[in-house]
Parts: sequence; C-alpha cells; structure tokens
Amino acid sequence: MGKKLLITEKPSVAMEFAKALKLNSTRKNGYLESENWIITWCVGHLVTMSYPDKYDEKLKFWRLDTLPFIPTEWKYEIIPAVANQFNIIQSLMQRDDIEEIYNAGDSGREGEYIQRLVFMMANPNPNAKMKRVWIDSQTEEEILRGIKEAKDLSEYNSLSDSAYLRAKEDYLIGINFSRLLSIIYGRNLASKINEDKASISVGRVMTCVLGMIVSREREIRNFVKTKYYKVVGEFGDESSSFKAEWKVNEKSKVFESPKLYNETGFKKEDEAKEFIASLAGKEAVVTELKKSKQKENAPLLFNLAEIQNECTKRFKIKPDETLEIIQNLYEKKLVTYPRTDARVLSTAVAKEIKKNLNGIATRFQDEEIKGYINKMAEEKYSTDLIKTKYVNDSKITDHYAIIPTGQGFENYDKLNDLQKEVYKLIVRRFLAIFYPPAEYSKVNATITIENETFYANGKVCINKGFLEVLKPEKGNAKSTNSKENVENKDESHQEKENVEENNTNLDILKSLKKDQKILVKNFEIKDAETSPPTRYNSGSIILAMENAGKLIEEEELREQIKGAGIGTSATRAEIIKKLEKIKYIEINSKTQIITPTLKGETIYDIVNRSMPDMLNPKLTASWEKGLDMVAKKEIEPNEFMVKLEKYINSKFDKLVLKM
Repeated sequence: MGKKLLITEKPSVAMEFAKALKLNSTRKNGYLESENWIITWCVGHLVTMSYPDKYDEKLKFWRLDTLPFIPTEWKYEIIPAVANQFNIIQSLMQRDDIEEIYNAGDSGREGEYIQRLVFMMANPNPNAKMKRVWIDSQTEEEILRGIKEAKDLSEYNSLSDSAYLRAKEDYLIGINFSRLLSIIYGRNLASKINEDKASISVGRVMTCVLGMIVSREREIRNFVKTKYYKVVGEFGDESSSFKAEWKVNEKSKVFESPKLYNETGFKKEDEAKEFIASLAGKEAVVTELKKSKQKENAPLLFNLAEIQNECTKRFKIKPDETLEIIQNLYEKKLVTYPRTDARVLSTAVAKEIKKNLNGIATRFQDEEIKGYINKMAEEKYSTDLIKTKYVNDSKITDHYAIIPTGQGFENYDKLNDLQKEVYKLIVRRFLAIFYPPAEYSKVNATITIENETFYANGKVCINKGFLEVLKPEKGNAKSTNSKENVENKDESHQEKENVEENNTNLDILKSLKKDQKILVKNFEIKDAETSPPTRYNSGSIILAMENAGKLIEEEELREQIKGAGIGTSATRAEIIKKLEKIKYIEINSKTQIITPTLKGETIYDIVNRSMPDMLNPKLTASWEKGLDMVAKKEIEPNEFMVKLEKYINSKFDKLVLKM
C-alpha cells in the first residue's frame, strides 16, 4: 500500500498535523514517517525568482540599453541557505511509494505561492494525486477536517496564477523602475541627501504608501491655522442652566454675510461681540424639542487590519509585531487564521459557534472573561447569529474574521503579558457580538431669539449593553494638539460615549417644553480654530491601505466603501517595515507616528516628476483588483500579464523621451 505525503509551512505546524493524525511516527532528517504518512515542511521560501544577471551576465550592470527587462521564460532557483530542506522534500515527492501529495501550506495566496514553487521545481512522482488542505485554525478537528475534505490541487490553480502574477508584477516594476530612476536621478538624489551615490528603490505598493505619507506630511506643513469666533448662549435660571451654540440659518440677520467664517462662527471677535449686542434684552423661546432613544450594536469582528490598528492605539506596537503575536496565538490553537480581510463569520461557522463559546466558558480561567460569559447565561442572551450583520458569506473570500477557537488553553500560561492582552482583546470583541445594543437617551433642543437659532443636545447611556464588554481604557488621557500626539486621538466610540455619559445638560433639557419662554443668562465668545489633518501612525496607515488610501475613522462608513485595497492583509505590515528599514520613513517608537525622511521626500518628488501615477492609490488598488479577478477566474492570467507589460513599456518610452 502506498503512502501519503503532507507538506506544511514549517516544522511546528508539521508536529501539529502529526499530533492530530495520532501518528506513531519516526523523526528523520527533515521529515516524520509512519506506516501510512510522511510529513515534511518548508522553512519559509525555498525557491526564488532569479535576478536578471542569471539570464545574462551583462544584466548585472544597471544600464539604460538593457531596460526594460521582461523575460519570456522565467527562471527560478533554490535559495542556497535552505537547499538542504528542498532536497529532502524533492526526494520524498519523487518516491515511487507516494500515492497522494497534500499541499498543507499556509492557507492564503502567499502560502500557495511558496508551495507551488516547490512543486514546480521538485518534479514530483507523476502518478501521485495532488491535493490541497485549507484550514481556518490549527485545532485538531479543523486539521482533520482539512485533510478529509482536501480538494484536488487544480481547484486552487487560479489562486496560484494570481500568486505568480503578483510576484512577477512586483519583480518587473521593482527591478525596471528602480534601475531606470536610479540611472536618471541617482546623482540628483545623492546630492540632495549629501551622499556620494544613491539608488532609488521603487515598489508597486511601497511607493504608493510613501506617497500617502509624504502627501499627508506636506498638507500638515503647509496648513495655516485660521482662528474664528463662536457664539454660545447660556439659558435657564440660577439653579439650573445649559449652554447652546449659535448656528446661522436662512432667516438670520447675518445669513451669507462676509463677516462669517463658517456657519457657526465669525471671522473677527468684534463682529461676534456686535452680534451678541444685537440680541441683548430679546426673548428666548424653545422652538423645537426632540427626545429620542438610540441603539448602537457592537462593532464587527476583527480582521487583520482592524486589530493591527487597535493594537497600535492601545499598546503602541507596530503592525508586524501585532501580526507576529496573532500568528503565535494561531499556532497555539487559541485563535483562527490571522491573515484575513473579512470581519464577519460564515453561516457554517455561525451554526457551530456554541463550541467556541463553551470552550472559553469551561476552560479559560480568567475572572473578567468568566464574568461576561456568566452574564450571557444569566440574561439568556441569544447565540443565534444567522440573521445578524455578523454573518455574511458574500463578504468572505479565503477566511472568516479572527475569533477565539475556544481551545488551546494549555498554551495560554506560556504567553507573555502582551500576547495575553491581545488574546483577550479578540475574546472581548467576539463576546460583544452576543450582547444587546447599547442604548442612549437623547434630547435635541432649538432655542430661538428673534430669527437667530441656538442648538443644545444631551446624550446619556441608559443601557450599556455590549459596552460592558468593550469598556474604555481606564485613565486613557485625552490627546492634545502637539506634533507628538495629535495623531493618536483614540476615536473609539467607547471613549466618546464615556464622555457623553457625564453630560449634565440632559436632565435640564428633558425638563424643557416646546414653546416655553426661557431666560437668557448671558452670551460668551468661544475661540475656535481650524486644525490640520492628522499624521498616520503605524496602525492607521494599515487601515488607509485597506481602504485604497482613505483613512476612514468611522467604522460603518469604512465597511460600506470597502473595496480593493493597497497590498493585502498578509503584506501590509511588511511594506511599512521595509519603508522604515530603507530609511524612507521614520516611526516614533513611543507614539508610532510616521513621518517621512528627507530621502523619502526626495524620492517622492522624483517619482512625482517622472511617473506620478505610481503614487496614486487608485492605480495600486486597481492592480490588486486585477490579481483578485485572476484568483476568482474573472480574467485570464495572460490578460493581466499583457496589460502589465504594456504599462511598463509605455512608461519607459515616456521617461526615456524626457531625458
């Protein structure tokens, strides 16, 4: 009887597969072998694309007459440092007794690419059936399900095509434009940054992200603050009063007046004082009163971009550190697959979600989390998510949102404090979706003096609902407008609602009646000024990349406009890391705020002058969309390649003409 060969992404994962299969295996050099199974592993990339000089020795030198370089037949080579492991995998794949070969690499585009390169170079036994294991977590039952339901490898050919094209695109754009711009502008860059010589590194995603950072920095630098003056009225009697802000309306004496800076303020303080004087002794009436109750549901679950942003805000860590932590939690069976763009669950998972909850309830020894689960049981909160916004099969491509598995607790005590905090963050976000909405009592009042209107509103939380689980951080100081922390404003609704709970206006506003005459206590002038846009931090830039260059802080709006982003969940953190490594950007280690370096700004200017569309998030997102279309079989791989080659050739023609 023949054997089954299974190839995982790394040794630790191979051990988990062996454990799940309960193999009585022997550890050999680079693999495990039992009666029916052989399990081996990659160690990251084993195969890489060859540099141009492997095609032709002359291409080692950066010369204009050898560009653009676009191979017709692509060359690949084994990476020398890991050649030993490749040779082991190759010899196993070529064995005559192998009947089935399972690709059990990381369940994503990059994981597919790593393994397909190995399959391509290894020339496996042609009689062996090729299968693909695709899993959402590393729990025993999920591993066994993945093996049992493994599909024919050809089912993933379009994903493989997309992965190969992504690598070719990055290679062609990186090599050709880095060489071309270095030849044309290298000396110019060197003189600007005070170095003897300098090369220019260009990347499909990297250059676009640099563009976002430099553009934002220049907006801030060129921003001129404008002061303006608001009018605030205080209404009521000695025992109870409230404040209301004036806003222009069509009947106002200053409607469309050049004295106004905007609809809520005057350009000059004297003009605001004049306006106040004109209201002296006039009667104030409550002309409108709206009392309402508002409900707010728990936010959607975490995808990688959302939790990277959250961890940057809370723990001031970089996105690649967050990914490393969650990858660790995934490998320890505590959470599901991290490199996901989805923020919802699949119907199939939602039907089985009680398993996850029961696992946390019975095995996770954490008093805070136990308290939340006990309340769910006491209040009989429903665990049926099927018809909620948290379940949507159409919003899932490769994997559903990051959630706790309800397993792996034997590994929890081995985690460090930060890893435990990140795990609990994922658990709390997960538990929150079973809690009822937060409820608010709101009052909006309009006070009219002649034709001038003043607005007051109050809002208080009357039922915390899910906010009990997603409570704000204690002692979370509000940020000021200094360069260091203006960008670190915590926009979480939890903190905003906490502030609103202390709103003393509400009870006074509730006691008002429509058409009631009300005493004017006094007027005051409130200084206001326009504020510049905020700098990106290492978490918010990830969100902006996910939303094709827009930093959208409002969660619901972010979900509505979500489309093709810049880069993928698996690659975004690495892009930021690379930009910092090559000194195009700097990241403040305490605040995580990103600023461009002189070198980064100079390269931005060079690219902006020579090929500005490389800085446009829409172009980069459209390439990503094209790769996604290949993966979904909506376009042929050849169609994508033809467009890519045409783009490179046309850019070269224009740039060389400019010389």
